[in-house]
Parts: sequence; C-alpha cells; structure tokens
Amino acid sequence: MIGHLRGTLLKSAPDGVLLDVQGVGYAVNVPLSTFYELEKAGVGSEIRLYIHTHAREDVLALYGFFTEREKQLFEKLIAVNGIGPRLAQVILSGMAPDDLLAALAVGDTARLTSIPGVGKKTAERMVLELKERVQELAAGLATRPEPAADDLVLALVNLGYRLASAERAVADARKEAPDAAFHELLRASLKRLSRV
Repeated sequence: MIGHLRGTLLKSAPDGVLLDVQGVGYAVNVPLSTFYELEKAGVGSEIRLYIHTHAREDVLALYGFFTEREKQLFEKLIAVNGIGPRLAQVILSGMAPDDLLAALAVGDTARLTSIPGVGKKTAERMVLELKERVQELAAGLATRPEPAADDLVLALVNLGYRLASAERAVADARKEAPDAAFHELLRASLKRLSRV
C-alpha cells in the first residue's frame, strides 16, 4: 500500500496530477481543495501528498490529499455504504473539509445535498453513519477556531521554503489578519515569501 508520495509535479488538472517520484510517474486523483494547493506550488515544484491506495480486482487507483485530515475524511466517506472513491472525491471537491465536518456533526442534510452527486438519501446515510465517527476530526473545529501557526509553517516548509522564512511570513500574516482562515493566511504568507 502506498501511503505517502513526495516528488516533482509534472502535470496538474482539477481532478488529478502526475507526480514524478525518482523517475516513476504516478497518476494521482485529487479533490479540488488539494488541486488549488498544488496550483500555488506550480508544475516543476517538489510536493508531497498523503495517499489512499484503492485496490480492486480490475483497478488500482491512487487518491492524493494535501493534508492528512483530508485523507482521513476521505477514508471515512468511502466507508459509508454507497459512497465509492469517485463520489468521495466529488464530495471533498464540493465542500471544504471543515464545512463538511461541521455539516456532518450537526446533521445538516440540506447543506450536504448542495454537493453535486449527493442526493437526500446519500446525505442522510452520511449523517447516520458518520456523525459519531467524525467527532474526533470535528473536535479540532471547536478547540481550534483559528488555524495553528504550526500548520501554516509546515505547509510552507513542505512547499520548499526555509523554516525561519516561513515562521516570519506566518507571524506577519497573522498580525495583519488574526481572524483569517487557513487558506487566506497561507496565501498572505506566500505573497510575503514571493517578495523576498
């Protein structure tokens, strides 16, 4: 089983990427949230992805995620009866992980059915089967309303920036917008780093 890949981004599309790992090209399916992060890095950059290997008799497919949390959520989704890897990828593309966890935690089926491909029955099944299972992942939302600086620094380091530069950029971005969401702080930090 492949659980993690690090290599050079050769090709990037909204539903999948091609990653060169020491001369071997891996085609990896990704949700839009991961695609957006990889687009920021750009083709030719070294990236790392958390991988879920989906193996069946006739198919071996890799699903990649920018964060381990996304991967865990994906694996919880495919454990739901009637949700396969493709639909789980669509679900993660249709709603940010934190929003999805919040909707599952409170049983907001109306919000879940706003995702393309998710009907009322699928939404109800997701809430029924996942409400308890996502508590651990959703607990982070209640205990940490703002993204930890460490997560931001780690994301920047994984994109190839030096630790000291990443820490400075995150600290500056946080001073300017203390209540900003993770992706906004990441974008602001990247802007600061690109000026250096």
